[in-house]
Amino acid sequence: MAPRILCVAEKPSIAKAVANHLSGGRVNTHHVPGNRYVKNYEFDFSFGQPWGNCSVTMTSVLGHLTGTEFPSQYRKWQISTCQQLFEAQVITSIDKEKEAIAKNITQQARFAKALFIWTDCDREGEHIGAEVRQAAFEGNPGLEVKRAVFSNTERAHILQAAQNPVPLDERQINAVAARIELDLRLGAVFTRFQTLTFQALGGDLANQRVISYGSCQFPTLGFVVDRYFRVKNFVPEQFWSIKVMHHREDMDVTFLWRRHRLFDRVAVIILFERCLAARLTKVTKLQKKPTSKWKPLPLTTVELQKLGSRFLRMDSQRVMKIAEDLYNKGWISYPRTETDSFDRGMDLRRLVEKQTQDNAWGPHAQGLLNGGFRQPRGGRNNDQAHPPIHPVNYVAPASLGDDERRVYKFVVRRFLACCSDDAKGESTTVEIEYGSETFFTNGLLVLQKNYLLVYPYDKWESSQQLPHFTVGETFEPTEANITDGETSAPGYLTEPELISLMDANGIGTDATMAEHIAKIKEREYVMTQSSGVGGRGESTGRGGGGGRGGRGGRGGGSGGSSGSVQRFIPTTLGVALIEGYDSIGLDTSLGKPFLRKEMEIKMKEICAGTKTRNDFVHETLEQYRHAFIRTQQQVELLKAACRKYVFGEG
Repeated sequence: MAPRILCVAEKPSIAKAVANHLSGGRVNTHHVPGNRYVKNYEFDFSFGQPWGNCSVTMTSVLGHLTGTEFPSQYRKWQISTCQQLFEAQVITSIDKEKEAIAKNITQQARFAKALFIWTDCDREGEHIGAEVRQAAFEGNPGLEVKRAVFSNTERAHILQAAQNPVPLDERQINAVAARIELDLRLGAVFTRFQTLTFQALGGDLANQRVISYGSCQFPTLGFVVDRYFRVKNFVPEQFWSIKVMHHREDMDVTFLWRRHRLFDRVAVIILFERCLAARLTKVTKLQKKPTSKWKPLPLTTVELQKLGSRFLRMDSQRVMKIAEDLYNKGWISYPRTETDSFDRGMDLRRLVEKQTQDNAWGPHAQGLLNGGFRQPRGGRNNDQAHPPIHPVNYVAPASLGDDERRVYKFVVRRFLACCSDDAKGESTTVEIEYGSETFFTNGLLVLQKNYLLVYPYDKWESSQQLPHFTVGETFEPTEANITDGETSAPGYLTEPELISLMDANGIGTDATMAEHIAKIKEREYVMTQSSGVGGRGESTGRGGGGGRGGRGGRGGGSGGSSGSVQRFIPTTLGVALIEGYDSIGLDTSLGKPFLRKEMEIKMKEICAGTKTRNDFVHETLEQYRHAFIRTQQQVELLKAACRKYVFGEG
């Protein structure tokens, strides 16, 4: 009898796709008692050495199988017991709604020679793989355990992954286990403390169900509050500048001041009078040179979220939900990646060829195959797990839903742009001397649009043509005058800006940033308004949270499509929380990104083998314990911030 291999994917759609590829479509499907989403697929497959020809059972989980919690004696919320949660026992067990799934794995493992895990190839996927392993060991502790390395569900890629199993990465498993424990402890300590503290102040807060804390959630809120105060406290300054204009060859040319502007009106008047006294200007520089607009780098998760918010008019959580749906259906590669370089051995022309059948971008793709193909630029980031986001198969956009269509079109156009040539042009710079001051003008002539032909999200247009000038010539300007203006306040933080700040400061991962943003909206710490809309904006209401334990993968709720770029404005509660913690005088405020950034660095050290899980947990708990004790001692400052901003007292 052929040995049996138990394969387990992270979500049902991946299990179905892998089973169809490995079986060649010859598969028997069985329902799993107790869960209507998960199915068992049975078929035969030859894995090669060492397993050979095998009978295969392919099934799946729905994200995380397990959850963590404190024992029952800590379930009641009391300020007096908050600090005990730093050391309290943590219990890990199968989530009640996942018991049927775990039982299925345990039963199937009894008849298997090996467990072959097909969870997503990232830290979180590795930990879900360990949870699957534990459930399988309940039925067969002697199982051999391997995992598949894959980044898309294209058939050839899946077949290759099936032939090359690797061990689970215990370091990544430990890093996630540490993060889960810390998130539970820190979230419970500070959430309970600040909820009970604020509820005791009465008013509207007496009915506030939860005032949650998260080590990523609060720095994210902190960025929004910081920008809010920069806008609120902004004082405009008046400035003055000099502008020179000249009419030649039926063209009006504006020369800009090299100093740009000064904040001293008298000084500008003196310099302007010197210009007028000189009467003539002299051309001191004339430079024409080839110039290029570089094509974009290959697409990462962070860039997809930022550009999706800016150009596709969806919030980041919605963008990631749609991208994951497209991945599960086999249209694009795994959408959670930090890598912005394609491996030189990847057959990109084959991927381009699949797009030639489209009416919109097919001609451009064909042009790449006819000699226009250029190797994509390489960035500096490589997560060593997944390639940049790219299309793996062609699907007619008309067959997709509206949001799916927009995300798919963006991914395809970005990929084709990466495989195209840079846009080419010619720039002209003319510099003149007028009195003692220098002025300049620039001209641009776009000669070859190249990647811009398929990527409308970048703009690079020819400016008006400049008339003929000669170095050394003099002329009297047609017009010269002083202009004035005021500095303008920064705008409220947009979602692309917020994602950039989170990325730069190590708040969350590319896979979780959208969830943290959704959480501060759900908790009503911030409101959102569309760019160009005046007034206070409108609250988004309560959105769907997420994480990989609450559904068939990551992503949570559906988010929303705002119709334009979202801007974030903190609520009075959001301001009170950040200002309250800032006023306490902690070594590092909980509203700043530094503590969480340090946690992310240490998790990477665990993955690299330079730090242990226990050391990381101990060091981090000590940092936050110190912050909690200080917060307890200075709790009146937290209350004062609440009274000031929420109740409007003083």
